[in-house]
Amino acid sequence: MFRRVFIANRGVVARRIVRACSELGVESVAAYSDLDRDAPHVAEATASARLPGFRAADTYVNIERVIAAAKTAGADALHPGYGFLAENPDFASRVADAGIAFIGPGPGAIRTFGEKTGARRHMEQAGFPVAPGSELIEDERALSAAARRIGWPVMLKPAAGGGGIGMRVARSEAELVAAFASAKALAQGAFGNAAVYLEALLPNPRHIELQMLGDGERVRCVGERECSVQRRHQKVIEEAPAPGVQPGHLADIGERAVAALEAMGYASLGTVETLLAKRRFAFLEVNTRLQVEHGVTEEVTGLDLVQLQIRLAAGERLDEVLPPERAPQGSNRFAVQARIYAEDSRRMLPSTGTLSTYRPPRLTGVRVEAGYAEGQAMTPYYDPLLAKVIGTGATREFAIGRTLVGVKAFEIRGVDTNRDLLQAILRHPDFLAGKVHTGWLEARLKAGPRPAGAPLLL
Repeated sequence: MFRRVFIANRGVVARRIVRACSELGVESVAAYSDLDRDAPHVAEATASARLPGFRAADTYVNIERVIAAAKTAGADALHPGYGFLAENPDFASRVADAGIAFIGPGPGAIRTFGEKTGARRHMEQAGFPVAPGSELIEDERALSAAARRIGWPVMLKPAAGGGGIGMRVARSEAELVAAFASAKALAQGAFGNAAVYLEALLPNPRHIELQMLGDGERVRCVGERECSVQRRHQKVIEEAPAPGVQPGHLADIGERAVAALEAMGYASLGTVETLLAKRRFAFLEVNTRLQVEHGVTEEVTGLDLVQLQIRLAAGERLDEVLPPERAPQGSNRFAVQARIYAEDSRRMLPSTGTLSTYRPPRLTGVRVEAGYAEGQAMTPYYDPLLAKVIGTGATREFAIGRTLVGVKAFEIRGVDTNRDLLQAILRHPDFLAGKVHTGWLEARLKAGPRPAGAPLLL
């Protein structure tokens, strides 16, 4: 086992990793920017390391500074968390070259799944269902030919991207060229790579994720999550298990995911993301890191995914960290997660300011992953995620109710939050019935500011 883990992240996920390290008896070193010097993850870690500056480019995504700080701290392992450098293959290589273990898969796997057309190719060759799509599109002539072959509507996607950033839809030839130019510009700005490809736009799909664990030889699927409640392709509410999906259907797609990851010798925690439309699964992407929504899987399986990820990186085998007799075989537990963001529920704009009140609730059956402390400032320099509230119960309705109570009881003042929107979703008849898809929330919001007094969701 590692002696000291450097945490190259901040906020909610940094605190989660500190907790896992503490429970494993491993020392933790919290990286922090000048804006985060008073953050909870810094106070809770064994030690801390300053990354001078406040912009992400100068701190949490500055590879040279991060590695230098990890070496100075005497860390023998580094956990990237999610976001920032977590899926950067060059960073993973540099960490290993510095003699520090990277808590995640090897650079080869990160690179393969980070380039989306290569990822599609690998999954299809391994027998995983893939929606109709294209290779990289070089010019408008190839663009038009690919779109006609795939059929309308099509989605233009950044090849180097993820998380729904930079995607554009074209429903006809007339929309295609403008969507192509926009997608390329967004891809260049967000990822430093303008390459895009086409994929069929599936009708009202559900977003289903498969949680994977691998040790380089064997891989297991330990459960699925539903992440269909999204806004601007960003997840808002997640739950496990996915409601209304046939167990046999899930078992089949899980076995295909296992085969695909075993074919490349995948070693770490990972998530295979899929779209489910007309009772058919289609590959979306593989995230080679810890997911924001990992907590709902932990709640229904009883597993500590962060501890398992660390143990796998330390060289333990899959059967050691997860003996077959302890592997999840289904569950009578349900979990629902709501993400509380610093943003206005009606105008959907980020909110900044000082957290004059920040009091997470302490309730039975409610798990809160909080990233801030009272008196801290919410700035425009980092992700606006304030906290995650996870309700659990013996029924889905019970889990939803506990999440709703937890969101309502979380006292936050000093910034606007999306708590009103979360409560509206959790009460909506469509959500309660499990009848949502990736476009459901956008359709309910009608893509515009909601005036005071108007219902948040239609």
